[in-house]
Amino acid sequence: MTGRLRLKHIFMLLGLLVGSSEADAQSPQAIARSFRESNEAAILADFKDFLSYPNRARNLDDIEVVASYIRDELTQVGVNAELLRIDGAPPIVYGEVVVPGATRTLGIYVHYDGQAVDPNNWTHPPFEPTLYTASMDAGGEPRPFPSEGDLVDPEWRIYARSAGDDKAPIAALIPVLESFRDSGVLPTSNLVFFFDGEEEAGSRHLGEYMERWNDRVKDVDIWLFFDGPAHASGRPQVTFGVRGSMGMEVTVYGATRNLHSGHYGNWAPDTGNILARLLASMKDDDGRVIIDGWYETVEAIGKEELSALRGMPDWDGQLRKELGLVWTEGQPEKLPERLMVPALNVRGITSGNTGALARNVIPNTAVASLGIRLVKGNQPEHMKNLVVSHIEKMGFHVVSEDPDMSLRLKYPRIAKVTGGGGSTASRTSMSNPFGQSVVAAARIAAEQAFGEGALVVAPGMGGTLPLRVFTEVAGKPAIIVPVANHDNNQHAPDENLRIANLWYAIDLYASLLSMPSTLF
Repeated sequence: MTGRLRLKHIFMLLGLLVGSSEADAQSPQAIARSFRESNEAAILADFKDFLSYPNRARNLDDIEVVASYIRDELTQVGVNAELLRIDGAPPIVYGEVVVPGATRTLGIYVHYDGQAVDPNNWTHPPFEPTLYTASMDAGGEPRPFPSEGDLVDPEWRIYARSAGDDKAPIAALIPVLESFRDSGVLPTSNLVFFFDGEEEAGSRHLGEYMERWNDRVKDVDIWLFFDGPAHASGRPQVTFGVRGSMGMEVTVYGATRNLHSGHYGNWAPDTGNILARLLASMKDDDGRVIIDGWYETVEAIGKEELSALRGMPDWDGQLRKELGLVWTEGQPEKLPERLMVPALNVRGITSGNTGALARNVIPNTAVASLGIRLVKGNQPEHMKNLVVSHIEKMGFHVVSEDPDMSLRLKYPRIAKVTGGGGSTASRTSMSNPFGQSVVAAARIAAEQAFGEGALVVAPGMGGTLPLRVFTEVAGKPAIIVPVANHDNNQHAPDENLRIANLWYAIDLYASLLSMPSTLF
């Protein structure tokens, strides 16, 4: 008997055994919530164990161990799970649940790798999960993990790498599947799990995985991305798109070596100042990018997206207060509106040293790292060309490698530009019937956890995920159903997850896995 048939037989048998049991009297959402309420300490202990596995994106040894752990956890709760492999790439953790009579298939994407860490910047070691009574910023204190029977405060926070991005969805899915298995609840959809091990390294092999194992994913009707943070207000949200991302570095040159600022100051070119003026020429005082053509390829959003933007909470005032900001770029436009246009940010500058390491020298180079976020209609190569053209208009000779002496003596201003590859933006239409059905199911969970009208529906989010592989390469709709708290320090030291958000994830996933067929 094949694995698919074995699993189908197991779920059919479970359905027959349940009969008129408690599962018939309770909704799947209520069953999952009851299971969680009875096992909160155990769920947190399992999450702690999961978080203790290092998952640095570019460390294949780390990734192999984590992938095997997840495969085994899925297998234990009734999923037919295995590792799909391409030589030299992190494995895909693949799983499937085939439900007799189901007329649709949900694809669930999660990534299990995490960002790199510098333990010196963390309050606690990043792979030694630590429980706090509240967020560190709010004065929370470390406390022991609860024992069986102890009450769990939903305001507690777990601090560890990938607590919010992106192990939390897996830690919430397992209890839902376990509660369904124990109670004989059948999902209303066939399920395909496709867990990525290199999202934080660009998901370079994801498209190849999708092509090689197309027979496993071709029947998916809609992909759900379990990633990303809640709305800045703390309210849960569903998001229909992501921005693309690309990076560039710009290096400007002075003398062939560092020069003593006393002997050569006011004479030798000041590379830091040259770079600062070049960067300042790219944006005006209000934060609008003034590179020619920057906004020309932006694809117009539809009436559903415009309506969603108008319906989103006006949270800019509270967010500015939280972040200590008097003004924001593009004001009076709000944050959700600003996420719908391409962004250019200086994500790092180097030119000599500061603080105790500062020296009386004029650095011979200055380097800026640019982070560019793309929206629908933008292509990375085109946007890079716009930046290069602007640098040339500012009087620089642009090169792709360090200039030799002949170039240095020929051109007064030289800029080396590198990078520019990246990912494009992706957005599923908000009128898509599959997406609207997911919104309906998410709204049920959001209102159970946060109250009436809690769900925020957004046309796009600011971050980047590999949606394009699914929406354009596979040709299927894909939307994001995030669960992490908005202040989870994603990618940064002291990453964390608020326990209430883990409980919401369990409610949400139970609702999504038990959506009535009539919704579609």
